[in-house]
Amino acid sequence: MTSISELFISNAYAEGAAAPQGGGFMEFLPLIALLAVFYFLILRPQQKRAKEHAALVAALQKGDEVVTIGGVLGKVVKVGEENVMVEIASGVEVQVQKPAVQTVLPKGTIKSL
Repeated sequence: MTSISELFISNAYAEGAAAPQGGGFMEFLPLIALLAVFYFLILRPQQKRAKEHAALVAALQKGDEVVTIGGVLGKVVKVGEENVMVEIASGVEVQVQKPAVQTVLPKGTIKSL
């Protein structure tokens, strides 16, 4: 089994002595395995979450009850190109960017709180 230090630091051999011949691919196998684990445990789930959030933001419509990244609950009053007008209290409306919407709540959630 190849240690991590052997991947980056080569051994010094006496002059004239033959260095052991190792498989070129076998030296990079642990690095390739580490990259595969990194991809499947970190990158792929993050890409999936980003796609789901983009779909959620694209599907926003008037009347949806939402939670922003800052934790503000409100009802969508107006949907624009890049912004959403959210009513957080009776007569109090706040304009937020669409990506700042974290979650769409089921209808009636705000009244039950």
